[in-house]
Amino acid sequence: MKLTVIGFWGGYPAPNGATSSYLLEKDGFSLLIDAGSGSLSKLQQYLPATELDAVILSHYHEDHIADIGVLQYAKLVNYYVNGLDRILPIYGHELDKKGFASLSHEYTEGRAYQPDNPITIGPFTISFLETNHPVPCFGMRITDGEHTVVYTADTSFKEEWIPFSEGADLLITDCNFYAEQDGEKAGHMTSKQGGEIANKAGVKTLVLSHLPQYGDRDQLIKEAKEEYNGSIHLATEGLVWQP
Repeated sequence: MKLTVIGFWGGYPAPNGATSSYLLEKDGFSLLIDAGSGSLSKLQQYLPATELDAVILSHYHEDHIADIGVLQYAKLVNYYVNGLDRILPIYGHELDKKGFASLSHEYTEGRAYQPDNPITIGPFTISFLETNHPVPCFGMRITDGEHTVVYTADTSFKEEWIPFSEGADLLITDCNFYAEQDGEKAGHMTSKQGGEIANKAGVKTLVLSHLPQYGDRDQLIKEAKEEYNGSIHLATEGLVWQP
């Protein structure tokens, strides 16, 4: 199992950056988790867009799905240049009918996941936890049978993250706010809250992501360390995690 950070900014990309997107790979299978603004350009440094095997989306806010449309165009152009292209499955929830409908195109197919039921995509089994966010959004616990990655997507703090993340090898948390700020209304977490979950869940590695464009982001690490003394990283483009 290998995870590469493709995009990590919250809301909008910083110059030459991208918003939420992560590439998860195992045994030649590639799964893109969210496809935020700028992510398709960044993805192609690691994998041709047409070689993706599947995409899964946490929710339909633009900073998580903005590049779905251009990914669909990439598949269409590949057909015109190289002939018949295989259909790319894009998994999303159906609680936003318009958002879900947008996932199907000539060479992409929207496939609904049911948040109460785990699904299998390639070598990965994925279970879901609804987040605290202004729109329906689902965090994910992803396992290959040996190792586990938990991705909170966009959420304010809730106690359920602790058992959901229990024993994970990697926890990627929403960290859109500094410790002294309140992300409850916006549906985002602080650095310390991410550290608290990592500590109480006993995870091996914590990555702070969905980062703010302002302030001294190294401070986020210091604040998270007040709660968790394990391995902590700020998400950066191209950051690779492997167990």
